[in-house]
Amino acid sequence: MAVPRPRGAFAIERDMSNQIDETADDELIRSGRDAEATTRALVRAARRRFATEGYRATTVRQIAADVGVNVALINRIFVSKDGLFEACMLRTSSELDAQQPTRPATIEAVIERLIMHVVNAPNGDDPLQLLLLLRSSGDENADRIRRRTLEHFTERLAAAAGWSADDPATEHVLLRAQLAIATMLGVVMLRASAVAEPVASATADDLTEPLSHVFGALLGAAQHRPASD
Repeated sequence: MAVPRPRGAFAIERDMSNQIDETADDELIRSGRDAEATTRALVRAARRRFATEGYRATTVRQIAADVGVNVALINRIFVSKDGLFEACMLRTSSELDAQQPTRPATIEAVIERLIMHVVNAPNGDDPLQLLLLLRSSGDENADRIRRRTLEHFTERLAAAAGWSADDPATEHVLLRAQLAIATMLGVVMLRASAVAEPVASATADDLTEPLSHVFGALLGAAQHRPASD
């Protein structure tokens, strides 16, 4: 005959399990290498959720379950859902720009990097990058982070093309840099997400020449201020 369990026993066991999970997560944070791998896994899982289900519909609990960690760990690393979303956007910006430590010596080097992003698409993460950058989340904080990421990426590209925040004469370069980014993102979307032909199956040779002309017209001309009337 089964012995009746005391009322609340399941709740007590659940609390104990959560405490064990949190202790394991604390050890994970202190372990250095494992902590870095877990952080990357959380950002990867979060980006997939945010891109496919939207910011509002995604919960921190879902992301924690995807990676197999406790919700408290996400709060310790990223502080909030906003912080996790911002980490996703920063990763996207870094992947698109490659964060080279030194400024390219020529505008041709900048153009070559933009073409490389297009030619290397599609890959598994490209649609997620672009959905996060281009799709409005409907959440004010998330959209603010998204805009800031796009503006930051624009400023980095514009700086490589000759823009300086301290030089009003180069202000037009920002617009041209953003047009170049819009072109790059649009072509990658057609290749990686919409899979629209003929651009989806175009080779590196097919893409390099026309894109060189487009980016050259935008960024090469950006180095010279348009003549005023």
